[in-house]
Amino acid sequence: MSISPFPRPSFPKLLSLLRPSALALAPLAFVTTAAEVALAATPLTEYEDSPKVVIDEAWQIINREYVDNSFNQLDWQAVRQDLLGREYSSQDAAYGALRTALRRLNDPYTRFLSPAEYADLTDQTSGEVSGIGVQLERNSQSGAVLVTGVAPGSPAEQAGVVVGDRILLVDGQSTERLTAEGVQQQLRGNEGSQVTLTISRNGGGPRTLIMTRALMDLPTVEYAQKTVGGRPIGYIRLIEFNAHAAKQMAEAIRSLSDAGVEGFVLDLRGNPGGLLLASIDISRMWLQHGPIVRTLDRSGNDEAISANRTALTDLPLTVLVDGRSASSSEILTGALRDNNRATVVGNTTYGKALVQSLHGLTDGSGLTVTVAHYYTPNGTDISSRGIVPDVEVGLSDRQRRELFSNPALLGTEADAQYLRAAEVLEQTILASQGQPATTGASRLGRIDPAE
Repeated sequence: MSISPFPRPSFPKLLSLLRPSALALAPLAFVTTAAEVALAATPLTEYEDSPKVVIDEAWQIINREYVDNSFNQLDWQAVRQDLLGREYSSQDAAYGALRTALRRLNDPYTRFLSPAEYADLTDQTSGEVSGIGVQLERNSQSGAVLVTGVAPGSPAEQAGVVVGDRILLVDGQSTERLTAEGVQQQLRGNEGSQVTLTISRNGGGPRTLIMTRALMDLPTVEYAQKTVGGRPIGYIRLIEFNAHAAKQMAEAIRSLSDAGVEGFVLDLRGNPGGLLLASIDISRMWLQHGPIVRTLDRSGNDEAISANRTALTDLPLTVLVDGRSASSSEILTGALRDNNRATVVGNTTYGKALVQSLHGLTDGSGLTVTVAHYYTPNGTDISSRGIVPDVEVGLSDRQRRELFSNPALLGTEADAQYLRAAEVLEQTILASQGQPATTGASRLGRIDPAE
């Protein structure tokens, strides 16, 4: 299959994501062609209302698209015969057998998703969720689930919820034994449905609020103006490459540029990836010209994707990465570094050079399939090796826990990796302005760490 973003694919959407548990996105009707049915020993119609329908749908998709046409030296036809030759007492039993069969491919990114997993992850990568618009965390000292952010215009803001409020009950159920994410799951539901929230504020008594859930964009880009050496710079943190990431990134770049910043720190730490198209769109915001990524599918189709002269800024740039920066994060990082557009600071990235497509199955479940390898513009295969930063800055385990358990510390004086990235950016700004810098820097925003 072609995975070029132009024209945009109309069948499966393409993912480049680290977390195997997060490989899902759009609802999609399964399509079976006549050629695919011919592959089957028994027509699908004979399995009507049987769990075997979903099993064979999944098998056909992998048979058609999987990146390795030897299926990792696995007899894929024999796998189908085995799966369809069994009797299943329930849908869950069929799901379990399918998962076991997929594990034989030794590819953690080709996997089956139950209807619940598929729905949850569709919300995640679509960039939208139906809820009340709060961010939560469990306080490590008090154990309380606290509101750390309230989305403007959200049901929570309209009901008077503020940062620091303690969540006691959701629909009468105590939050005492729930994680912050568990509470978030309870707060989500169908658009227009109601949820009852019991909160306390500043140690006061309980207060009950009834809110109507609304569909809202998930914030995936955070940004702020900072200062280094007396110079204004922009700090942008990209959390994930979801369907709204490109729009939010463009807003951040434009807003900070209008504020007069002289350069940017782009923070991709902890970003597991997401939509391939989002990584390409965002790369084009920083690159005026040059290659972005090259992909290779099972048929040997080699697709090169490049910038298209639509960059939003040419200001100096440093990119922050770590061992959890993966897939789409690595596509963006590789494109910026190989084109000499940015200096990379932090720790070696995860090293996932695979692209997945996602398919919805007829019972509401889903399937992700590895369909291509990708290479950086210089032709580098980063599989299992990652991208080694130009400037390495390590954190102790304790520093890492403290920093990422409290995201408010990212991009501050408490963040040693950010401070080093800001220093590198200052050097690049000085060099771009023809002023002496403490280390070599190119006008395109990348320093040579050897100098």
